[in-house]
Amino acid sequence: MARNIPSLNALRAFEAAGRHGRMTLAADELNVTHSAVSRQVQHLEEVLGVPLFEGPKNRLRLTEAGAVLLAGLSGAFDQIDASVRAVADTEAGSIDVSCPGTFTMRWLIPRLYRFQAEYPQIDVRLTASSRPVDFGRDGFDVAIRVGDPPWPTGAEVIPLFPEQTGPVMAPTVATFEGAALLHTRTRPRAWENWLARSRAAPWIGPKVDYEHFYFMLEAARAGLGVCVAPWPYVVDDIKAGRLKAPQGFIDSGHQYVALRRARRNRKASLFCDWLANEASQFSSSEPAPSA
Repeated sequence: MARNIPSLNALRAFEAAGRHGRMTLAADELNVTHSAVSRQVQHLEEVLGVPLFEGPKNRLRLTEAGAVLLAGLSGAFDQIDASVRAVADTEAGSIDVSCPGTFTMRWLIPRLYRFQAEYPQIDVRLTASSRPVDFGRDGFDVAIRVGDPPWPTGAEVIPLFPEQTGPVMAPTVATFEGAALLHTRTRPRAWENWLARSRAAPWIGPKVDYEHFYFMLEAARAGLGVCVAPWPYVVDDIKAGRLKAPQGFIDSGHQYVALRRARRNRKASLFCDWLANEASQFSSSEPAPSA
């Protein structure tokens, strides 16, 4: 069905004028003259057969019809802008990145300022998630995950670094003996896996569960017990003396990777290249201590 839509230029002029409340500000935004905006709005009023503004020229206000039209146009232009950005292969705009919440807080965000300094035209939008990646369902451009192959179909895999884990505790905890063993529901087998790979004797102590990984780490920092944590999550705390790791760290058998849509996207490519470089520098300059 053919759409009965007035001039797009007239609609843009009205939307900008209505949003700003002044023709001069609309003209500045659209890079045209004040009279050009005024003519476009007047033309639109003639086409629609209703006034869209009322009041003196220096204090314009929307009519009821103008308010209804502005609300619809603003949402429509936002949608057009989002759709264009979604398909445009440029080095400017936004990129949606999904990654585990604690990894985001403890490793990615403290380094993200370097990417933004190098690519100020790219807006990185972060979403916390650890669930399996499905690019056919999910709307993000890049996903950072820790796990093992096989990785999702339709994804390009960029290896970052192997995961290394170890027991950590506050300096105020003098010994492992009798200390509470802290667990998290997001990785319930962390202790079991570490004990199996390290071949250490089972530790005896009360078990305490936390809903989120970050809660468990904060409990360990507060001296409430011992937890098994990945090196990237605790490197800054250990360097600052807020945590200690007497047993060191060992490979967990898992790998941190960045997963990117198979369809090439310049912004995603730039981000993944930067991410791989940061991961390489981290592995070489801040290696995990061994036992």
